[in-house]
Amino acid sequence: MKKITVLGVTGSIGTQTVEVVLEHPDQFEIIAMSAGHNMKVLKDIMAKLPVKHIAVIDEQDAIALSKEYPDRHFYYGDEGLLTIATLEETDIVLNAIVGFAGLLPTMEAIKAKKNIAIANKETLVVAGHLIMPLVKEYGIELLPVDSEHSAIWQSMRAGHHGEVSKILLTCSGGSFRDKSLEELKNATVEQALNHPNWSMGAKITIDSATLFNKGLEVMEAKWLFDVDYDDIEVLIHPESVLHSAVEFSDTAVIGQMGTPDMRLPIQYALTYPNRCDLKAERLSLSDIGTLHFRKPDTTRFPALKLAYEAGRTGGSMPCVLNAANEVANLLFREGHIKFLEIVDLVKDAMDHHEVVENPSLDELLLIDQKTRAYVKQKAGVA
Repeated sequence: MKKITVLGVTGSIGTQTVEVVLEHPDQFEIIAMSAGHNMKVLKDIMAKLPVKHIAVIDEQDAIALSKEYPDRHFYYGDEGLLTIATLEETDIVLNAIVGFAGLLPTMEAIKAKKNIAIANKETLVVAGHLIMPLVKEYGIELLPVDSEHSAIWQSMRAGHHGEVSKILLTCSGGSFRDKSLEELKNATVEQALNHPNWSMGAKITIDSATLFNKGLEVMEAKWLFDVDYDDIEVLIHPESVLHSAVEFSDTAVIGQMGTPDMRLPIQYALTYPNRCDLKAERLSLSDIGTLHFRKPDTTRFPALKLAYEAGRTGGSMPCVLNAANEVANLLFREGHIKFLEIVDLVKDAMDHHEVVENPSLDELLLIDQKTRAYVKQKAGVA
């Protein structure tokens, strides 16, 4: 029985993790979980699972829940999040928090010698230079949950690291993959959220539409698999069947295919190095017939180019790109800016920033804060 803490349980990855656990009650037990403000989804999960340790954001929510569920333990705020991320009885922490907020609990869980199933890509984007040495120091496993990185991870098992020639990181292309630059000028939030293949949270779906999500995944792949940016190739793959692949030095290309279902990479991270049954739609290549691949158009979608630039620059620049994008993404969803202004604001923040070569955690926290304030000021939002 593997004991799991799920951070961000009410989000897309979190709720699908619950589905996996419910399907395999003899293998997994969620002993702790965190949620944001979605009390309805949290209570639905609590009705299905007897999770004893629960962290929320607001103190008032924690007080109200304590009265309603006196047999469970509730925590709140950053301290509460770190408490459940480091519980002694936890075997693995699945971090499904979206954004920079996932960094600190990841770091503290590693220091508590917990294996990490990582769906919070921002942890590595912003602080890969701090996280990877911690992983080595504390001897824990960092297990990819993103479908693309899980596919690369699975494909890597076909060879050794020194035999890897290239990573092929596939990308659906998002909601606007076939839209012209002119059409993108007046793209609406509703259109951007209409992803053709995947069911994800709002922030990640918008990131998919701009291709910032793929840019963040490029940076995540660099740290997870210890490869150079020149050896990570992004391919637009509209069908989302080949989730990513690895090219080896002997020209063999090994990839992982399947239907677009996040439960597979979630479950694989929890069962690694073994596999178990999953009640899901099976892939039928005969029904699909043809798979398509093409290079991304960085003229229409310059976010990907900016991500490579930030990654190659290194230091504090990835932190700036991430913080600026988180704010700009939200401003678009709230109707303050247009779709194309997301990239404009991120580029402006990067141009404005003076790079710190090897930033400490405290420096990253300050840079994140300053970047967010700068982007809001540039957008004219208090």
